[in-house]
Amino acid sequence: MRVPVIGVATALERARWGVWDQNAVLLPHSYPLAVQRAGALALLLPPDPAVTADPDLVLDLLDGLLLAGGADVDPTFYGAERGPKTQPSVTERDAFEIALAQRAIERDLPFLGICRGMQVLNVARGGTLIQHLPSHGEHLRVPGSFEGAEHPVHLAPGSLAAAAAGEVRHETLSHHHQGVDRVGEDLVVSGWADADELPEAIEIPSKRFALGVQWHPEADEASRIIASLVEEARDYALARAA
Repeated sequence: MRVPVIGVATALERARWGVWDQNAVLLPHSYPLAVQRAGALALLLPPDPAVTADPDLVLDLLDGLLLAGGADVDPTFYGAERGPKTQPSVTERDAFEIALAQRAIERDLPFLGICRGMQVLNVARGGTLIQHLPSHGEHLRVPGSFEGAEHPVHLAPGSLAAAAAGEVRHETLSHHHQGVDRVGEDLVVSGWADADELPEAIEIPSKRFALGVQWHPEADEASRIIASLVEEARDYALARAA
């Protein structure tokens, strides 16, 4: 059979390299590497207004969808005013990823949201976010670094999160200052931080694979999370070909 294709949404940010200093679509290399190590093809997806209007233009090409970490989601997408600690948003990316998430769930396309991607999943299902966790909290880390970022989460026995991780107590790498507040429609919380019970995993039990995790499995070569997405995408591709 053909290699499963995982779409990985990219950021849209100002970047500098060589002689260039301009807007760029970019993604940490760890995301496509993790997809490739799991035996799938990583197809990078830049924000595209045409796809925002009609996500099937891209989803028809995919066997799975992965939403990565990045900038804070614009609070207007979940009906809130911007808080003083909320970082600048890229609304074009927000609209693109929310549209992709909504339609992927409708199609029952295997879906994984990582960090911001978990938050996008919650917003796409009508949920809200905590815009800034306490500055002394377990979840604030040095931006751009996973040094000292390990912390344990506990996962609900029998949940998709536990099956994907391969255990119910899981050591994770994370750095984030926002989190899930009101949980969106059909989502259940299936993972919590040991320190303060902040939701660390959400999922839709009625779907084949619809999971969000607040930590960064792409930064941990021992993690099974992305490989679990790829396994489900492989089954999805086989079912499509039948």
